[in-house]
Amino acid sequence: MHNRHLMILVLLSSSFLVQAQIPYQPGHTQYLVNEPYDISGDFHDFTNTYYIADALTGFMPEKATGKIIYHRYEYFTRQAFNNMLGILRPVDPNEFPPVEYAASPELSFSMEFISPRTIRIRAASGPAPATDEESLMLVNGKAPSDDSWKYTKTETGHRYSGEHGSVIIAEKPWHVFVYDADGKLLTKTIHHADHSDSAYTPVLPFSYVRRASDYSRSFNAVFALSPGEKIFGCGESYTGFDKRGRKIVLFADDANGVQNESMYKPVPFFMSSRGYGMFMHTSSPVTCDFGRYFSGITSLMIGDDELDLFLFIGEPKEILDEYTDLTGKAAMPPLWSFGFWMSRITYFSEEDGRAVADKLRVNRIPCDVIHFDTGWFEYDWRCDYRFSPSRFKDPQKMIADLKKQGFHISLWQLPYFVPQNTLFTEIIGKGLAVKDARGNIPYEDAVLDFSNPETVEWYREKIAGLLRMGVGAIKVDFGEAAPLNGIYHSGKTGFYEHNLYPLRYNKAVADITREVNGENIIWARSAWAGSQRYPTHWGGDPANTNTSMAATLRGGLSLGLSGFSFWSHDMGGFVQKTPENLYRRWVPFGMLTSHARSHGIPPKEPWEYGEDFMNAFRMADEMRYRLMPYIYAQAKDCSENGLPMVRALFVEYPDDPGSWLIDNEYLFGSDILVAPIFENMPERDVYLPSGEWIDYQTGKIYQGGWHRIAHGEIPVIMLVREGSVIPHISLAQTTMEMNWSRLKLVVFASENTQKATGKVCLPSDDILHELFLKREAGRFVPENDPYQTKVDWKIEHFAREQ
Repeated sequence: MHNRHLMILVLLSSSFLVQAQIPYQPGHTQYLVNEPYDISGDFHDFTNTYYIADALTGFMPEKATGKIIYHRYEYFTRQAFNNMLGILRPVDPNEFPPVEYAASPELSFSMEFISPRTIRIRAASGPAPATDEESLMLVNGKAPSDDSWKYTKTETGHRYSGEHGSVIIAEKPWHVFVYDADGKLLTKTIHHADHSDSAYTPVLPFSYVRRASDYSRSFNAVFALSPGEKIFGCGESYTGFDKRGRKIVLFADDANGVQNESMYKPVPFFMSSRGYGMFMHTSSPVTCDFGRYFSGITSLMIGDDELDLFLFIGEPKEILDEYTDLTGKAAMPPLWSFGFWMSRITYFSEEDGRAVADKLRVNRIPCDVIHFDTGWFEYDWRCDYRFSPSRFKDPQKMIADLKKQGFHISLWQLPYFVPQNTLFTEIIGKGLAVKDARGNIPYEDAVLDFSNPETVEWYREKIAGLLRMGVGAIKVDFGEAAPLNGIYHSGKTGFYEHNLYPLRYNKAVADITREVNGENIIWARSAWAGSQRYPTHWGGDPANTNTSMAATLRGGLSLGLSGFSFWSHDMGGFVQKTPENLYRRWVPFGMLTSHARSHGIPPKEPWEYGEDFMNAFRMADEMRYRLMPYIYAQAKDCSENGLPMVRALFVEYPDDPGSWLIDNEYLFGSDILVAPIFENMPERDVYLPSGEWIDYQTGKIYQGGWHRIAHGEIPVIMLVREGSVIPHISLAQTTMEMNWSRLKLVVFASENTQKATGKVCLPSDDILHELFLKREAGRFVPENDPYQTKVDWKIEHFAREQ
């Protein structure tokens, strides 16, 4: 039944019929608990009524508000040439008394100007005006306003012009056209007349649906796609990097891996290669069809009964800056968090923790964090926020002792409580869990209701007790399974709270960590729009395979294009013991990510794989620690500008067409290009944006374009942008031992280059500075010294290949 197709014949005017195939959707039925909720079936349901936007009336230019006139349509059947067809045609009201309900409702529409690059489009599907309550997704609760846009009347409607673009609102047929500063059309809304005379394929235009099952309503915001246009973002999406031609379901889910279409971190934001981005300001389920059904349109099927859409104009960097100005930029994590995290599932005892700490130091493996996963409680996985008294003699002393060795401690926990948990009865008794319609709990587990302030306060005290013991970071695991049928303290159902749950969860831990420790660090798996404010997030549970390693990068790139600056992943994969060759190749990829952690089924410790492997692991780890000034400065830049540390090439090179096609390389910050080795091969094809690139390991110089490049002694390909200054620091076993008063500046410049630039940020003041060097008498010297001789600079030129 699920694979059956319905032949749909759509009547887009009173006499025009077109046909197409649309896959059968199960509608509201979820066959498995927490199965991703795809609402697209509601827009192809014969029992529902569809309200298609037709014209604008009563528009007030000074307020940019008016009303959209919608006309009713329904699906019917008709047989033609041995096919049963469906038609979507105008219908009269089905309510009684008929005079009480509008056949063609006129409903509120508004446009707001948020900044010179950002506009906001709002529309209602019912008589109630759009609410303006504070939103957790917006960093300041509400959006700002901008008065720089200027109004002019046009022959067909209204124009608002700004520094970076313009918007035209046509009254009949109703359209919103968006242009850049040069007058190029970026996108427009779709009216039914746009395709009724030019295509045989039916296109459901800008509209909303009213469901026959419960009279609930949801929007379908439909926009034009252009030839060659590409779409990126939507959260940590592991499938195709370019979303054009795909259907993306935005519904938080325990993805159980990184090679399927569900996501731990869906984000209702995307950007286009055309020069715009969109943020769907909602926590309801969303299904985005980016030209999958019809190649010329984007259909944003939003569960909410009010449309609230932010549209950004600009290049990728500008779009990310605007989006994160609105929803929040990532806070700057502490220096120690950029060191290596040693973990497995799991260390069970104080003895385990002390032993791994000693071996890390004896074997000279630089490391800053030891993570205790699910086994630090008396019963594995049964989270009660108490160290096992039988296996941890004195946990507070252990934490203090390890801190003296340069280790911070990270602890796992989750927001679900099994019936045998000693906290279960308290949680139920105090009403801290999500409830069902009867007032019971919808699952066997008690799921904390973070929309309840009393729950948040109870939870914060549990976490604060651990932080006061000296714990450095809390692993914010799970969070993707908030009951869809739950009733929450907020007064909303899971339809609106399910996707918001990860953001509430992330915030609760991040806030108390900042209050107790004064630092911005969590280790979270689930996310929604706004979660980027609370770093850091990691990429779930990858399999121990080459394809999973490649998918991990795609997910990280997509998340970075969704406003997240900081991201990590389980080096080597999670599910089984990692094959040595795979682990050897994955480690440098992990070390060249904003945060680096080995985690998964044991063994994960490098000495467990033999001396040769341990030496290779150490070499990659030491490279990361020597690069710490570069990493820290780039992290500060990302935090201030909404940029990702793991960065798609086109973010830095938007005018380079090839950069938009690459999903198996990335820029680590602004100046280092990384091409991981996804297969057991000595070389791979690498695309380089225009300009010169210098191999970090060999010194060989390459021009932009495609090259077959062999990896160096460390099995990864790293190339530095010519003209870059990469700051280094002397090797230390922990970041607390680093001497930031002596830094080495390595200049990657060809013989004819006279100037070079870089970034530096000392943890002592956390101020980002630009470095400018010039060539004098054959060597590079500083043009500026932002620290006024407080730092002893040693300047070296890269070692050219002999």
